Amino acid sequence: MIKRHFFLAAAAVLLGLMVVAVVLRMAFAGDEKTGGGPGGRGGPGIGSRPFTDEIRVLGVARGRRSVNITSSTSELITRVLFTDGQRVAAGTPLVELQAREEDAGIIEARAEVAQAQRQYDRYKTLADRGIAPRVTAEDAETGLATAQASLNAAQARRGDRMIRAPFAGVLGLSSVTAGTLVSPGGIITTLDDIAVVRVDFPVPERYLGVLRAGTPIRASIDAYGDEVFGGRIALIDTRINEQTRAVTARAEIPNPGARIRPGMAVRVAVEQGQRTSPAAPEAAVQYEGEGAFVYRIARGEGGSTAQRVEVETGSVEGGFVEILSGLNVGDRIVGSGLNRIQPGAPVRVAGQGGGQGRAQGGSRPAAAPARGAAQ
Repeated sequence: MIKRHFFLAAAAVLLGLMVVAVVLRMAFAGDEKTGGGPGGRGGPGIGSRPFTDEIRVLGVARGRRSVNITSSTSELITRVLFTDGQRVAAGTPLVELQAREEDAGIIEARAEVAQAQRQYDRYKTLADRGIAPRVTAEDAETGLATAQASLNAAQARRGDRMIRAPFAGVLGLSSVTAGTLVSPGGIITTLDDIAVVRVDFPVPERYLGVLRAGTPIRASIDAYGDEVFGGRIALIDTRINEQTRAVTARAEIPNPGARIRPGMAVRVAVEQGQRTSPAAPEAAVQYEGEGAFVYRIARGEGGSTAQRVEVETGSVEGGFVEILSGLNVGDRIVGSGLNRIQPGAPVRVAGQGGGQGRAQGGSRPAAAPARGAAQ
């Protein structure tokens, strides 16, 4: 009977210990899972990573060659020989203007040439026979050359009535038709060579010493999101603007598929070189006014605590913030939960003491790794 009661009591004690163990395990698991309490999460030290020095400016895309097709005179259009958006070769006829007077002028000039040719032939024959003086034949030859020049001029005037593409490219939209009256300077259509686009952008004169023709650039356009277009600086202007103290640089960007259109705003980044600096994850840096700060993990007799440190930041690249001053390589920082942390709050550092330790007092969750190391 006594043995039976002893076994029952032992079983009850064992069951109680198992329940306590399960409760404690769930409590610690909850701390590890949440990791967002006042203690924040901390981890390995600040590392170094490369940052790129860049000049970032805004430019406007232009075709390698762009022109407005216009007329030099007021005249009616008799024929339109192109379609909107057509790709044309250099010299392709686009528009024919009314040319009745020019056609009549050519007929008259041809008649004068024929008359001058007959006179020259007659006087030359007479001069060769000695019947007419040689000077008469020479005057007839001069008259023939003059008539031929008049014919050439008439044909040139007739040619001006045919407007042609000055270079190969793509035509834009047009609203002219046969019968439209065009005036000097009136735009008939546009022509752009956009196999390669040019982007002119201003650069402060202090960077003139690092700009070179051939320097690679990266361009982005709002219409294409984060897509990056590569190109190179083709030319740097010879003059500096006296008002803005900037020099204009021209970059050329290959444009397969004609995705970049003239007139688009282009964000241009010109690389100056790379440097290696201490870096912290963006999530670990808090901004306050014009300054920034992080929570550095300081070790004390009572354990690790969060220490607020003012830092000077530089470039932001690839999810990391450049730290110019305030931290050293190897410093450990709090990586998350910054909105709930207070200076001097205890934190638990991942991997410290052979595993993740528990925050002091059991009310502070674990500290997470800070990914500040270089990749």
